[in-house]
Amino acid sequence: MKHTMPIPFHKVKMTDGFWRERIELNSRVTISAVYDRFAETGRFAALGCNWTEEMGESLRPHYFWDSDVAKWIEGCANILRTEDRPDLIALCDAAIADIVKNQGEDGYFNVYFTVVDPEHRFIDRDKHELYCAGHLMEAAVAYYEATGKRALLDAMCRFADYIEKRFKIDRDAGFITPGHQEIELALFRLYDCTGESRYLELAKFFINERGKNDKPLSPTSTLEYNQSHLPVREQREAVGHAVRAAYLYAAMAELAERTEDGELLTACDALFDNISKKKMYITGGVGSSASGEAYTVDYDLPNILSYSESCAGMGLIFFAAKMMRMKGDSKYAEVIERVLYNCFLCCTSIDGESFFYTNPLEVIPYLSYKDKVSEYYKIKYPKPSRSRVFKTSCCPSNVVRFVPEIPELIYGDDGDTVFIHQYISSSVELCRGDSKVTLTVSTDYPRSGRVEIRADGGELDIKLRIPSWHKGYSGEVDRGYAPIHLRDGVPFAIELDMSPRIIRANPRVLFDAHKCAVMRGPVVYCSEAVDNGELLRNIRLDITSPITEEQTPSGYAAPALSAVGYRRAVSESAPLYFEGAEDEIKIPLRLIPYHAFSNRGECEMQVWMNYKG
Repeated sequence: MKHTMPIPFHKVKMTDGFWRERIELNSRVTISAVYDRFAETGRFAALGCNWTEEMGESLRPHYFWDSDVAKWIEGCANILRTEDRPDLIALCDAAIADIVKNQGEDGYFNVYFTVVDPEHRFIDRDKHELYCAGHLMEAAVAYYEATGKRALLDAMCRFADYIEKRFKIDRDAGFITPGHQEIELALFRLYDCTGESRYLELAKFFINERGKNDKPLSPTSTLEYNQSHLPVREQREAVGHAVRAAYLYAAMAELAERTEDGELLTACDALFDNISKKKMYITGGVGSSASGEAYTVDYDLPNILSYSESCAGMGLIFFAAKMMRMKGDSKYAEVIERVLYNCFLCCTSIDGESFFYTNPLEVIPYLSYKDKVSEYYKIKYPKPSRSRVFKTSCCPSNVVRFVPEIPELIYGDDGDTVFIHQYISSSVELCRGDSKVTLTVSTDYPRSGRVEIRADGGELDIKLRIPSWHKGYSGEVDRGYAPIHLRDGVPFAIELDMSPRIIRANPRVLFDAHKCAVMRGPVVYCSEAVDNGELLRNIRLDITSPITEEQTPSGYAAPALSAVGYRRAVSESAPLYFEGAEDEIKIPLRLIPYHAFSNRGECEMQVWMNYKG
């Protein structure tokens, strides 16, 4: 089939609805909040490359600080594609001036290896040099496309030339492929922007050499940790660090598309299915283990010890979006939607100023603080509240660059038919022959299920994704999409069934045995102690009683829900252990969208609940 190309985000007009609110919040609040935290922690000042030992450890640059700043610049550039923001331009120009000024004559740039450890550049595969370079390249392309300014782009082309010389031509670097993947995706963008074929060939080199002669990152690491255990075309199971995996798999999919490499596409198919069918949380989160931020074995999806890093969720979207272009199957759009409304949204607070690094499916706050004897022995229970900045602060800057790009996930165009992948209020102008046709989607989804679609200026063939959970559509459906012919000015409407649903997990997911979760549309729900009292594990959801909708609180993607629960009677005089029957008390049970938890103070939370009925 023909490939379905996304319509660039800056060509999609966001009209109203939830995602327009979040995009405006990102531009109005989050981009500045992240800048302020990065400035406070020295990330921007470090670009001046003037750190000395006398300045102390607190301001000592870290070897991945460059990537934090780069993603923030890319976020600014993405905002600038649709907004006039002189304030952001001034901040970016100042940072870029420092980068250009302190770039080596050979093209090399990395703050850490310039001022902290200049004798060891391109020696340690796990020190993120190529990862940082990749994010700087992506920022350079984005900023050039938004502003027309070439300073950072020219600097990163020189850096790419130097990397090509060291790794591909002279082959005198201390390793062959990146320890943390990312530069592969960046080189594709650099090639598309400049037309320089050497950058495309360098991306191919890094992908094709992976898993052939790589060495572990450390004596305690494995080749699986960063997906170097097999050549990429032989990989079939998602393993290792979930962010590194996602960036690699996305790059593999892009290379498969560009070169029509069937063998590589087969590997991508297998990897995506392994993730989505055996290793993905109900929230779309991936990477269940805190040890290595990694995938483990199939169906290993613990709740209270879940890791589910925010960047891994975004990376899964990147991978799914690449596959969606080639395959014309709604399973990719469904995974994107699952991540968007759950794992990804959960990352950022409703006020837009603080973040989760990990996204657990259960929280019991005291567990995060109880082990004070030694950090070494402390189990990594999830933090019960978001932070404004982290020592490793990859997630906040990833959020600010990704949110403005969300409109690019809505539509795909193969030249004849427009695919509507996501139900988001928006409009886009399309060329059809000599005519310009405006396609408009009007909806308050997922707050409601009504979606109205209209073409003005001409007729249009579309393919509308029918969610697998919607059972009421009676028309033709091909690989999850309904073909519809829109007549000029005549709207088509669909009413999606947004009734709350009881979800159960595969019996192999032992952590969810005899438990259930609640979803409404694409939104996963949870119970919080702030609504339902402490000791949530003592409550059972009555699945035989109706679950009704409440009003949608501000900042929520969907309404809260009212249900019926039964709580074990708790007595202060109860012995530690006892025999005999227990009393249960019928109670009202309130559920909120998972993404909105931990916005009203620290308290217990759970997605998977015991049930009655």
